[in-house]
Amino acid sequence: MHKLPSLTSKEVIKILERKGFVLDRSKGSHRVYYNSENKRRVIIPYHRKGLPKGTLMEILKQAGISKEELK
Repeated sequence: MHKLPSLTSKEVIKILERKGFVLDRSKGSHRVYYNSENKRRVIIPYHRKGLPKGTLMEILKQAGISKEELK
């Protein structure tokens, strides 16, 4: 089992954009990304510090990205 790297919101957004997600809307400190190919919507809390592991896991789950794909 691979260990999950510590990522910031900006790094997660770059990964999502490479997977085909685009910014749908933004309000306050959260950004909503949408992928029209697989009809998935992901909410990213946009803060300066790293994302908690549980939040990162849920974002990956919503986006349909496995931990192995992060490497």
